[in-house]
Amino acid sequence: QVQLVESGGGLVQAGGSLRLSCAASGRTFSDIAMGWFRQALGQEREFVSAISRSGTSTVYADSVRGRFTISRDNAKNTLYLQMNNLQPEDTAVYYCAVGDGSLSRLARKYYYWGQGAQVTVSP
Repeated sequence: QVQLVESGGGLVQAGGSLRLSCAASGRTFSDIAMGWFRQALGQEREFVSAISRSGTSTVYADSVRGRFTISRDNAKNTLYLQMNNLQPEDTAVYYCAVGDGSLSRLARKYYYWGQGAQVTVSP
């Protein structure tokens, strides 16, 4: 069992930045691949980014590539998502999740989820 707690969400104007954090416990953090997903109101959950156990491999959705950066600090058991140049279409609840190591874009490949952090971007 892995417990995940997101933090760092909030309200920001378009063009602004936020950094999400995801604190993990319950397993050795360096043993688990991680990902970020988001879900806008009335929409399906969509893939944002994923990172390998060591942090050397990353994958991004086309919609965020070049603006968002995923990283991890295995010594602190924490996953991050740096979000720059935020746009109103980035408004969503953001979830971190434990993946199966494949860096998949499919939500069904992730089996522990945090409670989510709201990110709201105003025009």
